[in-house]
Amino acid sequence: MSDTKKEQTEINKLHKRLRKNVGSAIADFNMIEEGDKVMVCLSGGKDSYTLLDILMHLQKIAPIHFDIVAVNLDQKQPGFPEHVLPEYLQAINVPFHIIENDTYSVVKRVIPEGQTTCSLCSRLRRGSLYGYAKEHGVTKIALGHHRDDILETFFLNIFYAGKLKAMPPKLLSDDGQNIVIRPLAYCKEKDIEAYAELKQFPIIPCNLCGSQENLQRQVMKKMLENWDKAFPGRLESIFSSLQNVAPSQLADSQLFDFIGLNLDQRADVSADSVVMDSDKLGLDILQR
Repeated sequence: MSDTKKEQTEINKLHKRLRKNVGSAIADFNMIEEGDKVMVCLSGGKDSYTLLDILMHLQKIAPIHFDIVAVNLDQKQPGFPEHVLPEYLQAINVPFHIIENDTYSVVKRVIPEGQTTCSLCSRLRRGSLYGYAKEHGVTKIALGHHRDDILETFFLNIFYAGKLKAMPPKLLSDDGQNIVIRPLAYCKEKDIEAYAELKQFPIIPCNLCGSQENLQRQVMKKMLENWDKAFPGRLESIFSSLQNVAPSQLADSQLFDFIGLNLDQRADVSADSVVMDSDKLGLDILQR
């Protein structure tokens, strides 16, 4: 088999797996419905490129009709290649819009040199995207967060915030005006990386925060990568736990009524009958 055919086979295999995972997430959480206008937030990174690519394919074969618009926020970072995204989006024939908002200057002015910029940058970016969505009749805002992002956030909240909290696959914004969806929620980052490389997406690096190697999220990412290598299947098990929550087995009195927890006086089985049944079971075992 030629190298070209091998590459195409690998692309098809990855595309099928990603498509299946995205389709499952959309179905499990009812992310996209008939008549939706889905705004795909395109950053120029591997995740959002992959998200747009898979959603465009699903749009063609889905039993429902929904529209897609790709939206990028030009934060006016120095050296940002403004031509890359418009050229790519025009080439694949998808409706798009570039929002121009100089959040870069705001972040650099407010955050002292050397400190983490991600939190403020994220809030400013979210505000711009939410505003555009509301003004243009967008019903779903699609973000490119994948399974590993969700797990990293989960452990960040455990280790640094004291909360059992992650990124939900579907979210109603605080103001109740926007629904955010994460169709890549079931997708592994390594699959997305491989797919983006094979597809040769025109990746645009983030110069604002990409050089901050000591971010807490990078520590979480490294931890999960080590676990994945040393204990195959561990990340799958952890992610599965996020979908199998037992509030009565934790310690949050807001989720479970521990204070009102009392003996069930209506129970037919008394403590004496339990003891008798235990004795009988022990006798039966001895007689075998």
